[in-house]
Amino acid sequence: MRARLGDTVIAEADEGDLIRIEGNWYFPPDSVAWHLLTESPTPYTCPWKGRCQYYTVDGHADNAFAYPDPLPSAIDRVGRDFSGYVAFWQDVQVGD
Repeated sequence: MRARLGDTVIAEADEGDLIRIEGNWYFPPDSVAWHLLTESPTPYTCPWKGRCQYYTVDGHADNAFAYPDPLPSAIDRVGRDFSGYVAFWQDVQVGD
């Protein structure tokens, strides 16, 4: 699967390596083109996953997010450790 912003591929991994949480595909950290992302100062804490880190993607504010250190109960709930996995939204298209 790929995450694209226009013609730019931001992340690419086999679907089996991704984790689906609440309708979002989370890509493993090593599959992300980190040079296209910059940390955003936007604060957010999910009640069940913990502190979220937003990223600006190639100039598009807050189009990616990750949970660097999810709550242990969140990992139990998801069934896999998703620490640092990155999900995308808004202008980013995720698919094959």
